[in-house]
Amino acid sequence: MTMLDVIKKAMMIGLGAQEKAKELVDELVKKGELSKSEGAKLFKEFVSKTEENTKTMEKNVKEFVQKAFEKMNIPSKDDFERLEKKVQALSARVKKMEGIKEEETD
Repeated sequence: MTMLDVIKKAMMIGLGAQEKAKELVDELVKKGELSKSEGAKLFKEFVSKTEENTKTMEKNVKEFVQKAFEKMNIPSKDDFERLEKKVQALSARVKKMEGIKEEETD
């Protein structure tokens, strides 16, 4: 199971929990133990907390993967982007120099 699979599974669990929470709130409202506004507020708080926890989990997973890549000495996206810019700059310089050489040999 890949890290992406783990994240997807956790998110699906969160969605399932959200459905169950909605059902529970609806049931409490139906029984008269909560008013509709209290139920809506409770569910909104649950969704907000779930979203907050999901963002925290995503941040933690990202940091974990980043640290793992660093330990394995695997280049990051930023590393590749820096190298790509350097290669483009060098390619432009080489093309410019080749143009100068062609003019000198003419």
